[in-house]
Amino acid sequence: MSFTVSAAEPLQSPVGVGIIGLSARGGWAARAHVPALEALKGKFELRALSASSAESARAAGQTYGIPLAFGSAEELVRRDEVDLVVVTVKVPHHRRLVEGALHAGKNVLCEWPLANGLAEAEELAGLAARAGVRGFVGLQARASSALRYTRDLVAEGYVGEVLSTSMIASGGAWGPTFSSGSEYLLDRDNGATMLTIPFGHTIDALSTVLGEFTETTATTAVRRPRVTNAETGESTTMTTADQVVVTGVLETGAVASVHYRGGSSRGTNFHWEINGTDGDLIVTAPSGHLQLAPVTLHGARGNDARLTALAVPDTYERVPSIAGRSDEPGYALAHAYADLHDDLTEGTRTAPDFGHAVRRHRLLDSIERAATTGERIRLAP
Repeated sequence: MSFTVSAAEPLQSPVGVGIIGLSARGGWAARAHVPALEALKGKFELRALSASSAESARAAGQTYGIPLAFGSAEELVRRDEVDLVVVTVKVPHHRRLVEGALHAGKNVLCEWPLANGLAEAEELAGLAARAGVRGFVGLQARASSALRYTRDLVAEGYVGEVLSTSMIASGGAWGPTFSSGSEYLLDRDNGATMLTIPFGHTIDALSTVLGEFTETTATTAVRRPRVTNAETGESTTMTTADQVVVTGVLETGAVASVHYRGGSSRGTNFHWEINGTDGDLIVTAPSGHLQLAPVTLHGARGNDARLTALAVPDTYERVPSIAGRSDEPGYALAHAYADLHDDLTEGTRTAPDFGHAVRRHRLLDSIERAATTGERIRLAP
């Protein structure tokens, strides 16, 4: 199933942004989206926000200096000042809020995962196509300078022909404890799982660098069915898989293996090897959330006896005001916003859109089916 969005009139800079889910108390929108947009001042202007109540919205508006603050998303999407609606709330609410923005004729950037499952993602992609607006998804790991450089090194033949790739990573959450307010992550039916969030972000980066999966096998398990609230000491059930192991074949013929573990490791929290006929590339990070973790790159090829650090050339820094700050949550997101700005103002198609989100949801769906049935699942091109 493919989704084609009709051509829309390019927008002018600055693109007016309205964020659904920006809170004065902090959270992901405050830590990442606000500084990312600030780094691209002149290209974007944060004009509006909505929160869970009018009182919360007023507090957030005062905190961030945003003139339009609403107690409901419905009010925000009706404003002419808003060209792009950014949805930053929990996954179970994505569908309703994205639908509302699309029905209002707004372009949308929705946090990943786009929806709670493949069927919802397909519905939203179809709705965006019929509405003739641009729908984007927050798979920002692929936009970071280090990952774009890694992709180009592979494409230019640094490792020769890619033979295989292997990755081991930690999910951070989904370990023995959880914090108050994050209980929804424990219930697989909410769609906010280790598979969909850190694994989903990172598998998108892997596919960007090395190509798409053509077949998969998988094993998932809930090894900690009971977990503890770190603040209260209360125990509760976890149905989300805290072990995800995927093997498969990429479109190049390369063999891939990926293992995500819940919680954190005292040893390795992110290690990714790309092994080829002529060389090797090693990508490391302090966490398995590649969409926000600072990345270190090493490589060796030909007669090299040891790996050496590979510095990312300055030409890969698309956002000068945030250059060199890859440990900031908004770093990769700012680069993703730069791509999104080009798409909205110049008509390019660089940033991952809702059609791409469907493709990624389809991969995750194939992994879940492979884990459930024990079968090797083949994916359509």
